[in-house]
Amino acid sequence: MAHNNKNISIEGFWNKKVRIDKIDFYYGKLIVYLSDKRIIIVPISYFPSIKKLDTKERKKWFILGNGFTFENSNEVYHLEPILGNYKEYAHEKH
Repeated sequence: MAHNNKNISIEGFWNKKVRIDKIDFYYGKLIVYLSDKRIIIVPISYFPSIKKLDTKERKKWFILGNGFTFENSNEVYHLEPILGNYKEYAHEKH
């Protein structure tokens, strides 16, 4: 059976360039709010340098470029380590 490509639509977040809007913490989780309304929740244990910050230090975060950092930190956290290695789970190889 032949498919008519004109009727195929791709749903989801393809080709979306997003930025981090804000972050939060809740019971051992890092919550990342993205500009396209997605919310990513990851265990904070994957980020030992953030985990060691106390509650007051965690509240002193700010956006820096396409990532975020904390007032008393010299590290910038980007989306790649939060989402994981995209190439390992990508449906189509580009």
